Amino acid sequence: MDAIVGFFSVALLTATLRSAAPLVFAAMGGLLSERSGVTNIALEGLMLLGAFAAAAGAWFTGNALLGLLVGVLAGMLGAVVFGLWAIGLRADQIVAGTAINLLGLGLTAFLVQRIWNQAGGSPSVARLPSFEVGGSTLNVLVPLAFLAVPVVHWVLFKTTGGLRLMAAGESPRAAESVGIDVPRYRYAAVLASGLLAGLGGAYLSIGDLSQFTTNMTAGRGFIALAAVIFGNWTPLGTLGAALLFGFAQALRFQVQALNWPIPQDLLIALPYLVTLLAVTGLVRNSQPPAGLGKHATSD
Repeated sequence: MDAIVGFFSVALLTATLRSAAPLVFAAMGGLLSERSGVTNIALEGLMLLGAFAAAAGAWFTGNALLGLLVGVLAGMLGAVVFGLWAIGLRADQIVAGTAINLLGLGLTAFLVQRIWNQAGGSPSVARLPSFEVGGSTLNVLVPLAFLAVPVVHWVLFKTTGGLRLMAAGESPRAAESVGIDVPRYRYAAVLASGLLAGLGGAYLSIGDLSQFTTNMTAGRGFIALAAVIFGNWTPLGTLGAALLFGFAQALRFQVQALNWPIPQDLLIALPYLVTLLAVTGLVRNSQPPAGLGKHATSD
């Protein structure tokens, strides 16, 4: 009994929040994009661009807040490119998203070598401030990530723009027939996804850590997309899924701290296994937007 009480501690809670925060950022961005009808598997690449740009911005300016701004702008720039392909040029959205992911991985690895003349990552850079909770520290971006959930919920379900955005995702042709500019709302949603994914990436490089490492997102963009599906394309459901996946990641550090005899390889793979089980087991009950992946007539 004492072992169970010791396991579920404040340290595990804060580790879960730290692990879930970048997933929440990216998942809220993916939710907005997919609610508008744009399948967004580019979250991984957008997060990676944001993580690199935030570290580079902090390194060049010596200011973490400016680095954060640069990271957000990089995520939005990647989203603009994705939007031009997937919406403006009517390209296959899966292919366009894959291209952004490959671009993010290759470009960041190249720029690390060119800027810092070393492979693998950046030097140490300025880090965003943190605050203490129960003996553990949380970055200032953590509460911002969870604040994004009610904001997204309010925008989608309580504003005219949000209702029009969801109409574009449910039936783009019907939405256009009543005067809704479907491409405009889809561009706005994709741009918002880049902003939020950039925040998630910046959290990894200058929030949780103080440097960028090659491929440091490690599949978090795909886990965030799985959270959207698992959460049935709703903000609160997506938040619950992100917390579940964050808890799976936090278990690794808690087990290490308690020195339990569990193989490290299993602990590292656990978040991905939980993601697969959650999606394959419950995706058949999910109801995606009816117009997801369908182009509007005026794109």
